[in-house]
Amino acid sequence: MGLRFTVLASGSTGNATVVSSDAATVLIDVGHSAKKIEELMKEREISGKDLDAIFVTHEHSDHIKGLGAFARKHQLPVYANEKTWGAMLKTIGDIPDEKRNILPTDGVMEIADLRIESYAISHDAIEPVGYCFQSNGAKLSLATDLGYVSDKVMSRLQNSDVMVLESNHDVDMLRMGRYPWNIKRRILGDTGHLSNEAAGEALCSLLTGRLKRVYLAHLSQEHNLMDLAKLTVNTVLENNGFFYQRDEFALCDTYYDRPTPWDVVGK
Repeated sequence: MGLRFTVLASGSTGNATVVSSDAATVLIDVGHSAKKIEELMKEREISGKDLDAIFVTHEHSDHIKGLGAFARKHQLPVYANEKTWGAMLKTIGDIPDEKRNILPTDGVMEIADLRIESYAISHDAIEPVGYCFQSNGAKLSLATDLGYVSDKVMSRLQNSDVMVLESNHDVDMLRMGRYPWNIKRRILGDTGHLSNEAAGEALCSLLTGRLKRVYLAHLSQEHNLMDLAKLTVNTVLENNGFFYQRDEFALCDTYYDRPTPWDVVGK
């Protein structure tokens, strides 16, 4: 089967992704209740007993809401950097010492044939990270909850076969929306969330012959629409001279309330 994944849920109401290789399966973030995560996993015919570990990007509730309960129920090891552990311990409850593991930011580890690489991102959390996964020559990158794509982040995302990339908001919809200005300023800032336009601009530097699919993720239910996000990203790409055929590259949907189909990376 090779490297494959499903985005179980994506958005401000909760985030979780399963990544699987031939010999390992991991969960990234547990942003819904343990019960809800199990329901979403069941839709993709997997369960907690199939998992080898959980990896955490940062301590915001839409990424760790069900982490403690889920990890305890399935007796799973949890990996996060030291500062994230410090920020989330009071929220997630007791995790046995032998299940608490530190993967430093910019750290690399392997579980069987799955290589996991952490990298720093810009977001208003204590020490947020993204992850890249590699197995049998295929590479999947997860890049959400970042205010901008720095040169360092760009270097980590290079040579991906498939990417899950934040396309959180339409700037005009956000500016005209009902959020207080201080919240709008946070979202628009360098430690906020990536706009549709910014996602398109980042892809202009990442769209090589190797990158086949990009899943637009963490869309705001208030200030975005999937069709609008895809249209905006496509427009930015076309304005920068990128024209492609459907079988060469595709923008794909994620959902806040249901999982994406399994996608085999590298095919």
